[in-house]
Amino acid sequence: MRQLIAILALVAAAGAAAALYVIPARSVHAGANPPQALSKLVPDAKPKTIPAVAFTDAKGERLSLATFHGHYVLLNLWATWCAPCVKELPALAQLHRALPGLTIVAVSEGQESAKDTAAFLKAHGAADLTVYLDSNHAFLAAFGAFGLPLSALIDPAGLERARAVGPAEWDKPDAIAWLRAFITPGTHPA
Repeated sequence: MRQLIAILALVAAAGAAAALYVIPARSVHAGANPPQALSKLVPDAKPKTIPAVAFTDAKGERLSLATFHGHYVLLNLWATWCAPCVKELPALAQLHRALPGLTIVAVSEGQESAKDTAAFLKAHGAADLTVYLDSNHAFLAAFGAFGLPLSALIDPAGLERARAVGPAEWDKPDAIAWLRAFITPGTHPA
């Protein structure tokens, strides 16, 4: 009887060891879904390279997302005529203040000048955001956007890791905590 129990214990231990060997190692945050505040943010199962799109800053200098290579970026496409976008702007400004390790690239898809866009951001509690313009709507075409706001979370290698179609509550504590974990090396979803 003791031999049978010992054999069964060995078989069970071998089975458990085999199961642990087969299960792939993942980080604590791997596959962690965004919190409710970021419910529209959908992680990409297969991150993709971001499109090479030109846009301008307030000085009229041409930029691309490659300008931010090596940094975590939250790209946000918005317009002054888009009510959900305007409502989301202060949350993006708060996120910018709360997470300096995340570069917020909020690009206006309107036809306003840089001066008018800066005044609009200031009037709507988002003066901390840098003025970026895409007056020819290259981002909308490149990202296949059918509506605004559209946000893409981009890693330092230039891969789109997640996308949100529609507004998100970027300034909620759980959203900031999730994004902080995301931009901390070794903890973001694989």
